[in-house]
Amino acid sequence: MALGYGGLIGLTLLYGCSPRQPVSSLPDGTVVVRIGSVSPLTGPQSHLGKDNENGARMAVDDANRQGIHLGGKPVYFELQSEDDAADPRAATVVAQRLADDGVAGVVGHLNSGTTIPASRVYADEGIPQISPSATNPKYTHQGFATAFRVMANDEQQGRVLGQFAQGIQAHTVALIDDATAYGQGLTDQFGLAAQRAGVKVVMHEHTDDHSTDFLAILTRIKAQAPDLIFFGGMDAQSGPLLKQLRALRIPALFLTGDGGCSREFYRLAGEAAEGSYCSLPGVPLEAMPGGRDFKRRFQARFGDIEDYAPYSYDAVGVLIAAMRQADSAQPEKYLPQLKKLVYTGVTARIRFDANGDLADGRVTLYQWHHGERQPIAP
Repeated sequence: MALGYGGLIGLTLLYGCSPRQPVSSLPDGTVVVRIGSVSPLTGPQSHLGKDNENGARMAVDDANRQGIHLGGKPVYFELQSEDDAADPRAATVVAQRLADDGVAGVVGHLNSGTTIPASRVYADEGIPQISPSATNPKYTHQGFATAFRVMANDEQQGRVLGQFAQGIQAHTVALIDDATAYGQGLTDQFGLAAQRAGVKVVMHEHTDDHSTDFLAILTRIKAQAPDLIFFGGMDAQSGPLLKQLRALRIPALFLTGDGGCSREFYRLAGEAAEGSYCSLPGVPLEAMPGGRDFKRRFQARFGDIEDYAPYSYDAVGVLIAAMRQADSAQPEKYLPQLKKLVYTGVTARIRFDANGDLADGRVTLYQWHHGERQPIAP
């Protein structure tokens, strides 16, 4: 049976945007079902983490307006949001806390570097986990039955980026990554795809996810005179890196992945961002099945969307849809439904392959012009 976005928000217009109801005021017999949300709510990636949390919160509130029953009892969904600060060690602590608190499912984490170690905790506890933004293939290739994602992975993204490098007639490329599971993983996938497409990798440099001074790396790269520079990492590093690259008068084209395809990237890079390229899994928001309506409602409540809020919204929707098919919020009962679910969400028609990856995941390339990222036609 196909379930979808329309079912999740069907009663929104009837009841309006009421605030969350205190658990103590719920009618007798109501079952509280906790859904965990984990992302970096502090630190340089907090703007992305809050975006994830807001998407999940809106989905939970929409579901509560429907008056859902499971096992013949009314259900109230409660979002338990946690901060992992984009730190792998903190992620496992938070994951165990959610498990101990009895959450029925988890939306998260944001980063591959936190999602992967946390996934073992959820697998050991039998708790379904859907990441809205972690793209490293390892996450879903560990053999955990509880691991899913609702966007394209780095194998899919790297292949598209490699073909794009060939399409813009780049003959040589220099690679830089932030040594995280996400940044290095995407860069490795891009490098392999670029070489298969006939683009020569002339250098591969590594930094970390806290550095903002890249002059030494860029000076070494300048001597190689590559046609293209690819950076795998987040916007807090890719913005300053591009700004320094242009200050050194390096004429190479610049390309980065979804971690640097954000408004924050442009704010940090400034005019240096003009003409640079980036990629995002999925299609542009306006082209998503429920994108225009989601954008209108989200902006009215939270302000501008960063990147991943629609995917976080869909991750919650998928969890609840599986619970409804199983008529239960018990993980062991609704987990089998996740594996065969077909769900029309805001972002796409969602179904999972045998690994828990989004089947037929799509990727879109963008170019920055006058402060706006504009999709590049395939």
